[in-house]
Amino acid sequence: MAYSELEQLSEGEFKRLSGVSRSTFAEMVGVLHPHMNRQGRRGGQAKLSVEDQLLVALEYWREYRSQFHIGVSWGLHETTVGRIVRKVEDRLIKCGRFRLPSQRQLYQPGWERKVMVVDVGEMEIERPPKKQKQYYSGKQKCHTLKAQLLVEFETGQIICTAIDTGTTHDFKLLKRSRLPFVSSQLCLADRGYQGFAKRHAGACTPTKKPRKQPLPQEEKQHNRALARLRVRVEHVIRRFKIFRMFSGRYRNRRKRFGLRFNLIAGLLNYELAHAS
Repeated sequence: MAYSELEQLSEGEFKRLSGVSRSTFAEMVGVLHPHMNRQGRRGGQAKLSVEDQLLVALEYWREYRSQFHIGVSWGLHETTVGRIVRKVEDRLIKCGRFRLPSQRQLYQPGWERKVMVVDVGEMEIERPPKKQKQYYSGKQKCHTLKAQLLVEFETGQIICTAIDTGTTHDFKLLKRSRLPFVSSQLCLADRGYQGFAKRHAGACTPTKKPRKQPLPQEEKQHNRALARLRVRVEHVIRRFKIFRMFSGRYRNRRKRFGLRFNLIAGLLNYELAHAS
């Protein structure tokens, strides 16, 4: 369905279809138009308008059908669909409007007392032809990639991400990412980050039950209260899984996974900042 045929859709229906709001879509078109509009230029002319090319990319992220099936729907060859998706991704990343704040945000004035939440999500991938043990997750019983998210508690803004193989422990991934926490910042984490308090004074993790002993009632209440706060990052992970590229098995090359993950994170931040 071409973009010209979507005018009758409501704001909610358009977001259900594409995964982004109309205002975000218009901003993305504004970024892509100077580079992907071929009208009046020498050389080959694009079969689709800039809006339709963006819809092709969004359809790929949102539904994650094969490029062959999307090409049949739009009357394109599957290699053309792949080129469109890569071109859209590269242009949106280079423009800087959908870029994450990065770790330096933690040092900005006014962030000394912010509450942060860290968590890791696992995405299944196809079995690698080499070094399979590095990607095999014993918890998920399949080959995965891990994506770490650092989220600001009050707004739900994604500050930065880190990507690693499925066999990497959550706490090991945190140490590799070298997040520059300020000592006065509170950081909430789950049981996968036991020992975090030794590296950061403001870390807060659930209390582990002693072996062959019951957990005191006070510690149970502490764990429940922490879980109620940590649900904020679970909601952010749920927003990622709206795009089936990150909720099902990831079939593309792993070297481009980080770029796509950061781009979707930037789009989610943009929608959060410009929500009415």
